[in-house]
Amino acid sequence: MGDLEKNYEDFISTVSHELRTPLTSIRGFSQTLLSSWDKLDDENKKKFIKIIEEQSNRLIRLIENMLTVTKLQSGNNHYHYNELSIKPSIEQVISMVKTQYPTHKFESDIPERISDIFVDKDKFEQIMTNLTENAAKYSPENSTVKISASANNNSVSINISNIGVGIDEKDYEKIFTKFARIDNPLTRKVQGSGLGLYITKNLTENMDGKISVKSVPLKDDSDLSEITFTLQMPVKTIEEQARIKCSQ
Repeated sequence: MGDLEKNYEDFISTVSHELRTPLTSIRGFSQTLLSSWDKLDDENKKKFIKIIEEQSNRLIRLIENMLTVTKLQSGNNHYHYNELSIKPSIEQVISMVKTQYPTHKFESDIPERISDIFVDKDKFEQIMTNLTENAAKYSPENSTVKISASANNNSVSINISNIGVGIDEKDYEKIFTKFARIDNPLTRKVQGSGLGLYITKNLTENMDGKISVKSVPLKDDSDLSEITFTLQMPVKTIEEQARIKCSQ
């Protein structure tokens, strides 16, 4: 069996698991609410409904990623460009990801007056969601995910950093390929479709952006590293914006 076939089989197995887990949770808590509504206090009712909402969102994001891959492969992925202020957009992504990772801390350092970027808002937020979720997913509980941004020349750089098991430099490109999963003790504990970073790279480059990763070992006795994904999105002139709008 070739690597691609094995990767595809692993992908089908993983996606089946990723679909089954939230669906089982949604069904279980729904059944409990229906059968024991009168016995549950308001606090537990809210807690169960919140879990159902979070698991539903998890399903939606998985399906969105799968649909995005299909559109990327068929070339049928349409972009609707507008100027976007990144600070409120990123803060919205963080507030959503926070609900899934309540033990993590999320720190953002984004200047108020940073340049607007010219992107498809939904696709930019899909990129940021994938990167922020990825940072939380592959870092220990109670750790911190840091998001910062700065403007330089004709682009805006966004850094998403976390502490986790280091990535070898030879694997920097591999992690952006379809179905890729780096094998280490932390990734073995975490389910993933291997599509998030592939989608992220494609969406970024299709909007004239660049993405890279760097892994730097911590200066302590642990085997952990600081992993930083850097997203560079261009700032377009009025003329460039007009040309893109005309081609939509």
